[in-house]
Formats: sequence, C-alpha cells, structure tokens
Amino acid sequence: MVQKILGFLYKETGTLNQAAFLLGLFAFLSQVLAFLRDRLLAHIFGASTELDIYYAAFRVPDLIFVTVASVVSLSVLIPFIIEKEAQSFEELRSFLSNIFSFFSILIIVVSGLAYFFMPTISSALFKGFSQEALGEVIFISRILLLSPIILGFSNLFGSITQAYNRFTIYALSPLLYNAGIIVGIIFLAEKMGVLGVSIGVLVGALLHALIQVPFVLKTGLFPKFSLKLNFAQINQVVKISLPRTLALSMGSIALIFLVSLASTMPTGSISILSFSFNIQAVLVSIIGVSYSLAAFPTLSRRFKENNFEAFLKQMETTARFIIFWILPLTALFVVLRAQIVRVVLGSGLFDWNDTRLTAASLALFIFSAIFQCLLLLFVRGFYSAGLTKTPLFINVISTVIMVLSTWGLVELFYFSDSFRYFVSALLKVEDLPGTAVLMLPLGFSIGAIINGLLHWIVFEKKFRGFSQIVVRTFFEGLGASVIMGAVAYFGLNIFASLLDTTTLFGILLQGLLAGLLGMVSGVIVLYLLKSRELSEVRDVLKQKFWRTKVIATDSEIV
Repeated sequence: MVQKILGFLYKETGTLNQAAFLLGLFAFLSQVLAFLRDRLLAHIFGASTELDIYYAAFRVPDLIFVTVASVVSLSVLIPFIIEKEAQSFEELRSFLSNIFSFFSILIIVVSGLAYFFMPTISSALFKGFSQEALGEVIFISRILLLSPIILGFSNLFGSITQAYNRFTIYALSPLLYNAGIIVGIIFLAEKMGVLGVSIGVLVGALLHALIQVPFVLKTGLFPKFSLKLNFAQINQVVKISLPRTLALSMGSIALIFLVSLASTMPTGSISILSFSFNIQAVLVSIIGVSYSLAAFPTLSRRFKENNFEAFLKQMETTARFIIFWILPLTALFVVLRAQIVRVVLGSGLFDWNDTRLTAASLALFIFSAIFQCLLLLFVRGFYSAGLTKTPLFINVISTVIMVLSTWGLVELFYFSDSFRYFVSALLKVEDLPGTAVLMLPLGFSIGAIINGLLHWIVFEKKFRGFSQIVVRTFFEGLGASVIMGAVAYFGLNIFASLLDTTTLFGILLQGLLAGLLGMVSGVIVLYLLKSRELSEVRDVLKQKFWRTKVIATDSEIV
C-alpha cells in the first residue's frame, strides 16, 4: 500500500491537460481545506479586530517571500535546471547547491532586518490600528517571518520536482500547508487567539517543504550549504530573477496598499477584504495556476530548442483551456456569490451582514478572474522566451493605475452620495454600514484587467497569430457563460420557494442545484457551438488521466 502511494506521488505526468487536471484536482482539494480554514477563522473570530490583526501581520512576511524567495522560484530555476541537466548531472548538483547557499544567506539576513524594523514598518502601514492592536501586529509579524524562509526552501525543492514532471508532489504541498493551519486553528486558536493560528502557519510551511524532500534526496540533488559561492552563476540567476522579483512585488505591494486602506475603515474591513480575496483566488489557483504551471516546462524547452511554432501552439492551447474553464465559473460565482459565502463562512460570529458585504466584495474581485489567470500564463510565456523585463514594466504601470484608481474610488465614495448609493444598490448592500471597503476590490479588478490586457497586447505584438484562435474561444465561452448565469439565477429563484434557505443545508442545496442547472445549460450551448475545448476535455477524461505513468513524447503534447 505504501509503495503504491509513493508510486503515485513520484510518477511523471503526461500531457498538458493531464498535468493541469492533476494540478487542478489537488488545487481544488487544497481550496476545500482553505474553505475549511476560513470557515473556522470566521466562526471563531468573525469580522473582528483580532482577525484584522492576523491578516495585516501577513503582509510584510508575504512581501519578503514574494521578493527574496523569487530567487529560487519555479519560473526562474526550471530553465536553468533544464540547461544544467543537459550539460551533466554534476553540473546541475553544483548549481543547485550554490543557489541554495546564496539563498540561505540572503533570506536570513533580510528576515533579520525585517524583525528589527517591524515596529517602524507596521506603524507606517497600518495607521488605522490602535497602539494595542499595532503591538499585536508587530508580534505576530515577527513570528510569521519564519514562513518565507521555510517556503523559500520549499520553492527550491519544487523547482526540482517540477523540472522532472513530478506534478503530484508539488500539487500536494499547498494542501499540506492549509492542513497545518487548520491544525493550529482547531487546537490552539481558542486558547492562544491568532498566535495559535500563526503557529499553524509555520507547521503548514514545514509540511509544504518536507513532502518534496524524499524525491529530491532520491535524485541525488539535495543541495549542500557552502560559503564558497560561485558568483558567476548567482549573477546569471539574479539577472533573470530581479525583474521577476520586482514584477511580483508589485502585486504584493498592491495588496499591502489595500490592507493599509482597509485598516482606516470600520472594524472587520481587512477581514472582509481578505475573505473575499481568498474565495476568488480559488478560481485563479485551480485554473490559472494549474494550467500555467503545467505548460511552463514545455514552453521553456520549446523556446530553448528554437521551436517557436510549438512554443506559440502551447501558449494558444493553454490560453484556450484557461478561458474555457474560467468564464463559466466566473458567471456562476457572480450569480451564486451569497450562497457561496454563506456556505463557506456563515458560522459562529460571522453574521448575515458580514456575509452580504463579503459576497459583494467577492463579486467585484471575480470580474477580473479571467485576466488574473491569463496574466499568469503570459508572464510564464515571457519568462520562457527570456523577456523578463517586459512583465516588470507592465506590472509597474498596472500597479500605479490600480493604486491611483483605488484611492480615487475611495475618495469618490465618501464624497458623492449618488455614487455611493449606486454601487451599494447595485450590489444590494445599500442598508449596510462599512460599504467603503467595496472600493478596494473594485480598484484591484480595474488594475488586474488593465494588467492582463496590456500583457496580451504586448505578447501578440511579439508573437503574431496568438490571438486568432484564442479570441474565438473567448466569445464562445462568453456566450455560454451569459446563458449559464441567467439559467443559474432563474434556478435560484425557483429553488428559493422550494427549499428552507434559512438553514445551511437549504442554502447549500439551493446554490448547488442552481449551479448544476446552469452548468448543464452551458455544456449544451458549447456542444451546439461544436466547442473544440469541450471535445478535447471529454477525450482527456476518457483517458483516465490520473492513471498516466509515462511522460508524453513531443508528438503527444497538445
């Protein structure tokens, strides 16, 4: 039994759809645990000051992870691993040990500096907190500084597992990460508050890294620490990673800005912002991350082989399937937002007003989901082609637009009664206090949409012909999604009169049945349109992708 489990975890994964489905499956399971994690947090703390403190304390450690740990990220290291492996095994092992040593020194030094400057940083970012709450933010942030160190090492191990197409191990890591947090919530939160949750975060980070260690050891590529650094190799990696680091930091800085603004709003605003962001991230994780990660090794290999036609074909195929999945799911999330939030979070101290406000915030976040997903693909496409500066410039421009638009929307919301009423009435929260928080997801989505469109335009200019097939899929998916949303909305009204929607089971059943009704209508529309993607997905499901044992040859990769 143990041997079969290990065989499943460490086997190679085949085609794009097989790898993406496997990653998507584990991403879904991870998100189920994430839902449980957030439900437990909502049940115990509600949209409260204590939970605001917990989410605010995450921001600086997260920025360190995004920036410093990007040195050992998948996007940076996989092309180097492929190149060094082609030279010799010893060259690859030496390279990994060198990068491991450099990263160890860098991440510990940066985290140490952040520890000492945390009071100054937190005071500047979270002006809306009281002195007592600010002290808690500083304390929790210092504990969470261990997280980027551990996850950074896990990133390095993940680069090895991904380069060797062991997608199952990598996909299992975030599932274990959320499991660790849940353990902290269940056993420590009631006695220790958010400190217990933070301890769970560290346990989850350890599990995230440790699950990948056996395979890395088996390959003989487990890195060794040494103070004798090869700065020529480090310089090569830093040249590639620095633009990526700056590009990724834009997203993290944007979230810090949003949380900072939320700290000046009524109590619970940070929690509502974070809960809604986490729920919309489900789609981005399951679809965007899964497909872009599955495609990235192949994209890197095709470009290095100067097989530009295959490179572009891989980008087109991946983009088509991202659009095929994300548009219908976006429509369902918008229509079923209240049912989703109530089922996921509606427990304990998280009341109906919190549910309505979080659902409204979710709707505003979810409008940009397709552009968030495609952005992940475009960035990896640019990195595979060695164009690391392009995403940086676009991300800087988009982040500036997002910051300015969000700030302007908040000011307009407070200044204009008509604008405030229009937005609140549109989202059916006009009778609730604290609706200013809705300007934060709206500003975020504006920035994300502009960011995705700019990446698409620039990619099309550099690689002509990409959009021709992809646009057709977009309009097919858009038409099916509109019909799905309308049918699901119609279903909600029907089932509301048949079910007791004052209970959790009634709300769950209402949303589930309405969603299934919408999905059936969408499949029928796509079938009538003779959707190429629907046919290909059906073929993959018939192949029982989870039983695949051998990596696909070039001719098998779609």
